[in-house]
Amino acid sequence: MIDPKCKKCRRAGQKLFLKGERCFGPKCAMVKRPDPPGIHTRSRRKGRGGMSEFGKQLAEKQRVKRIYGILERQFSKYIKESTAAIGDTREILLRKLEMRLDNVVFRLGWAKSRNMARQLVNHGHIFINGKRVDIPSYRVKKDQILTLGSIKESNLMKDLPAALKKYETPIWLSLDKEKLEAKVLSEPSVEELGDLNPIGLVVEFYSR
Repeated sequence: MIDPKCKKCRRAGQKLFLKGERCFGPKCAMVKRPDPPGIHTRSRRKGRGGMSEFGKQLAEKQRVKRIYGILERQFSKYIKESTAAIGDTREILLRKLEMRLDNVVFRLGWAKSRNMARQLVNHGHIFINGKRVDIPSYRVKKDQILTLGSIKESNLMKDLPAALKKYETPIWLSLDKEKLEAKVLSEPSVEELGDLNPIGLVVEFYSR
């Protein structure tokens, strides 16, 4: 039976990396069965002559929400804040998502998926400037120091230092792979955010 998380990747048409190591191996659903879920999905799409503009916007919105594990209410809030701010709404929105604590923990390589990173935060295993923070949506700031709590001594994390030796963190984060201590150097630059066009579809969806 295909895991519900794998169906989300198939529906999005690309890997969302929701299953940790499984996403990088031959057992990944996008390797074994990349077609969208639903027996009639392919024929329906062909019959309609492709996806409408609204359909593309909706699909991209759902994809981004699934990647970052955010529910509609909170995602809509991010959209409103980004739209009201001065600057490129796409950049502002993506930075808000990238600077979430659960995403930063994932980007540091301390968790194999954002879902696992969210659990680490929820269970109180992440400290910022020496204080426990258990809110996944907490927005990290420049110069803050992140550390792992006592869980780093547990069997769950025993292989982490070795795994991190081959892992490259984003350049806006600094990581001491031995001490498992990290520092936020800055917010991600435009270049580090990557292609903003898909995020533009999300913004367009909410501006209808």
